[in-house]
Amino acid sequence: MNASSISMKGGGYYSQNTQGAKHVIDRAGENLMAKFSELRLPAGKRPFSIVDYGAADGGTSLDLVSQIVHEIRQQSLEQEITVTYTDLPHNDFSSLFRMINAESDGSATYAQAYSNVFVSGVGTSFYQQLVASASVDIGFSATAMHWLSALPGTITDHVHAVGAVGDEWQTFRNFALHDWETILLHRAKELAPGAILVMANFCIDEEGQYLGNTGGANMFDTFNLLWRDLAEAGVITETEYQATAFPQFYKTKDEFCAPLTDPASPVSRSGLCLEQAYTGLTKCPYRAEFEREGDPAAFADAYVPTLRSWSETVFMNGLDKSRPIDERRQIVDEFYQNYNTLVRKAPEHHAMDYVHTYMVVTKARD
Repeated sequence: MNASSISMKGGGYYSQNTQGAKHVIDRAGENLMAKFSELRLPAGKRPFSIVDYGAADGGTSLDLVSQIVHEIRQQSLEQEITVTYTDLPHNDFSSLFRMINAESDGSATYAQAYSNVFVSGVGTSFYQQLVASASVDIGFSATAMHWLSALPGTITDHVHAVGAVGDEWQTFRNFALHDWETILLHRAKELAPGAILVMANFCIDEEGQYLGNTGGANMFDTFNLLWRDLAEAGVITETEYQATAFPQFYKTKDEFCAPLTDPASPVSRSGLCLEQAYTGLTKCPYRAEFEREGDPAAFADAYVPTLRSWSETVFMNGLDKSRPIDERRQIVDEFYQNYNTLVRKAPEHHAMDYVHTYMVVTKARD
């Protein structure tokens, strides 16, 4: 499976069903704004450039971009500003531009409230250079760079690298570390001297916690259990089960930092400097709502769609392409309905707490 076949669910579904992702961006945004006073407006007529790497439909980062644009306008009413949203070619850019231009609810966004702000999209993987060299003043990425550039191998008895062992796990790890260096080197080319890059990436923290594994049912083990159940029931084939795996790997904070703290690494030599790195847990907002309201059905009906918003294409891609598309959709619908049923029966066991490494990186000035 190539990572180019992965996408977030479109039509505005992603932003509508990922409250946790929005909370993570807000937290990363605090790190960014704390460094904002150190930025200088570009000399000459170069526009101030903001890039969102892995933007999905743009909704979760909308408040942060608005805040950045507002701060720039406090310094200059005339400074031209470009905002570039990047994602894979099959991302739902139509929903993104509707979101940015507020066609859905009629309210004004930064794109309408401020003049001399130019919005564009780039349908290219962040495993490539996306914009001109030395042109980016603020780059940020949240909950995106755990996706690998390709699926590096198979996982015999699981659907995610967190359940891999031995050589299979090592293959994913080696691939992920190389991918991470590739990402950083491309960002180093794009960042202008003195620029800031803020990231929040899924990780395994110091206590061994990771997305959906902070107590109770392990989310990825549950994915695997339910997908295996469909294989044993004959709904999917064993070949389809084996073909299904997330092209993801969750690194530790030390693994994220290593290319930036080793002075001999190509990343350090590129001029990138690590300013801050720490792990943080964001509690599942759907679980918090359940604890307040106590309605298992409402919890399941809100919780499972957020899982589906980013995982659906993985399971769709695992199914044999010779199956009619409607049949594949029906199987995936059944899979998520089974997850919903499981949550309704024992809601106290389920939550998707986010576990991230938050990083602030700068580009050395000339």
